[in-house]
Amino acid sequence: MFEKVLVGADDSATARRAVETAAEIAAMSKSELHIVSAHDPKSFNASSLGEKIDTVNTEGDVDSLLQVLSFVAQKYGLEPVLHASHGDPANALVRIADEIDADLIVVGNRGMKGVRRVLGSVPNSVAHEANCSVLIVDTTE
Repeated sequence: MFEKVLVGADDSATARRAVETAAEIAAMSKSELHIVSAHDPKSFNASSLGEKIDTVNTEGDVDSLLQVLSFVAQKYGLEPVLHASHGDPANALVRIADEIDADLIVVGNRGMKGVRRVLGSVPNSVAHEANCSVLIVDTTE
């Protein structure tokens, strides 16, 4: 079925549901699970929001998030490969999927409704750019 499953996640509850789904798929198909989280320092201006948030969206935050997300995979007996990346999340997912020759990319459906659907979202961009199968998981509550 699938040999390499890649999932993209940020620090949202919906992204964690996508990781959970990817872990289930990887466990069922005895696949390698890769978890990717990306940050784009150019898209975040901490100085405009005050000092108390100046560490949000940093490489260290991404590394910490990936460690937390790895526990989700470990519940399924998986030892995931973690990828911290710079830049646009959709581009990072597609690039890393190509690098590892992924069979499946799993993303949550956050941003698939309203204005973001028209202007672009990570799931929409990945679905159009990926060179492998893409599963967009319904992560709404």
